[in-house]
Amino acid sequence: MIKVGLISDTHSYLDPQVLEYFEDRDEIWHAGDFGTIEIADTLSDIAPLIGVYGNIDGQNIRQEYPLHQRFSRDGIDFWMTHIGGTLGRYCIPIREEMEKNPPDVFICGHSHILKIGRDQEKDKMLFINPGAAGRYGFQVYRTCVRFAIDKGKIQDVEVINLGQKGEG
Repeated sequence: MIKVGLISDTHSYLDPQVLEYFEDRDEIWHAGDFGTIEIADTLSDIAPLIGVYGNIDGQNIRQEYPLHQRFSRDGIDFWMTHIGGTLGRYCIPIREEMEKNPPDVFICGHSHILKIGRDQEKDKMLFINPGAAGRYGFQVYRTCVRFAIDKGKIQDVEVINLGQKGEG
């Protein structure tokens, strides 16, 4: 079993609660807009970090993390990027690849809108946007997600509410 903590759009703010929620994770995945490299360093001190850069991230983050990550865990094909669109309405730059070779799980950030669902037209691909964990943006609540991967299945998906945007 692989325990994953998924976060996005920290925008230079890492709520201390995240450290507690992710302390038992085997891996942490960040779907872009870290804000500062210190966010990445802090998360990677907890567990190995897989990340992608977002539109606000500077060169130091872009040198460390790519625009896209396509990887496999326990037989599940994951694709993570920052700007991906939403369930069933994917961004033009990735739409062609999505049509040719959809992953089992597509993860993105950017919108600050928490959304988890299945795309019925893409072989029931799981779509996950963990929402925004930082203080910047229009979201009301700051969120992140935890889940486990076991025997080729995603399980124990948990949305974590970190509080209202102004709290913390």
